[in-house]
Amino acid sequence: MMRRLGPWWQRRTIQFRTSVVATAVALIALGVIAHAGGGIVSWLLIDSVDADLKRIAAGTARRVAGGEQPGAVARPEVRVLTPDGRPVDGMPPADLERWQLDEIRFGYGVLDFEAPAGLHRWRGVVTTAPGGRELVVAAEARLVGFADTAGRTGKLLAFASILAAGLVGLATWLVVHRSLRPVERIRVAAAGLPEGERLPVPEAADEIRALAEELNSMLARRDADTERLRRFTGDAAHELRNPVASIRAQAEVAVVHPDPALAQETLQDIARETLRLSYLVESLLALARAERDVEPARPVDLAAAARGIEGVELVVPEGRVLILAAPAEVSTVLGNVIGNAQRYARELIRVSVRIEEPDVGVPAGVRLVVDDDGPGIPPEHRELIFDRFHRVEPDRARSTGGAGLGLALVAEAVRRRGGSVRAGASPEGGARVEVTWPRAPG
Repeated sequence: MMRRLGPWWQRRTIQFRTSVVATAVALIALGVIAHAGGGIVSWLLIDSVDADLKRIAAGTARRVAGGEQPGAVARPEVRVLTPDGRPVDGMPPADLERWQLDEIRFGYGVLDFEAPAGLHRWRGVVTTAPGGRELVVAAEARLVGFADTAGRTGKLLAFASILAAGLVGLATWLVVHRSLRPVERIRVAAAGLPEGERLPVPEAADEIRALAEELNSMLARRDADTERLRRFTGDAAHELRNPVASIRAQAEVAVVHPDPALAQETLQDIARETLRLSYLVESLLALARAERDVEPARPVDLAAAARGIEGVELVVPEGRVLILAAPAEVSTVLGNVIGNAQRYARELIRVSVRIEEPDVGVPAGVRLVVDDDGPGIPPEHRELIFDRFHRVEPDRARSTGGAGLGLALVAEAVRRRGGSVRAGASPEGGARVEVTWPRAPG
């Protein structure tokens, strides 16, 4: 039974389960309170009767102790008895058991049931007659309608408990329904959410707002991944089309004209295009990985990395110069910036590492400056050379223009660490590329 009920219960809505649980808990709690309330009402009724009985018994006891005869003060509802239960008031024996008489002597009340529905309450006190004789004065009251009142009270409280539990369940249903309304709005919005849009965020600073914000963060990451995939696909389709078309055209020419000399030349051209194609694919994959995988930043010694470069003029401070980056990113930046300078420099390449002291609103940083004495970068291209596939020289043979991805890799690696990169003119007449990283503590 429980195995069948468990899956059924799990398939119910949150609103249904919450309302049922709240109703059940309220019913149990209110049932306990109702039961206790019935007992309290009965106790209060008996307590009020006991107060009157004790007052009557105490008054009669004082009269007996003052010398009045028991027969003169006794009534059917007030009896004067010996400790063993024998009447001394000249009336028939009282309908009390010995244990009941003992309870009365010790100051406790006694309930005596009389068939078919009579219920009597006895309370009494112990007094001493003038001759030193110990007597018990017991007062009796018939509890008319007590059982009926207690029963009706119990039924009324039980009905009130069921009604109150039903109201609690209804209130819980409505409150949960209203509380889940923002979730429904989020669900409806998510069903037709276009790319670039975000889910509505509730005004209340609660768990649903936190959920909406986290979902919006996930959508932002999804859109970023989609954009990277779209950009990668577009770049690949655009840049790989030319080498593939060139390889195909040369292969078709070789097939149509089976000349050994032409075939050898064609194979050499195809080999060059294949190398170019391989370089493009590797560059695109490297750029995609750089955008997707972010290695945790840690202190990297830029001065030591610069000292490992050969064939350049170095202007590097003594000791360590720590930046916040990843070792692979520093290698990528140095390799591409130095490689770009080597492609165009005539004789001189100077690599400088400079420590930037903090200023107002500007944190401490480390600047890498690479100068060459080549033809330089025209001003109109200095902001564009860090874009993908932008080439100062638009030749498609890539004899000097490269693939146009190296400096894009540099910009991506630096900017995601909070740094900056820019191009300008070198004092040597060529190009200058400046890369700035945040400085690591210490």
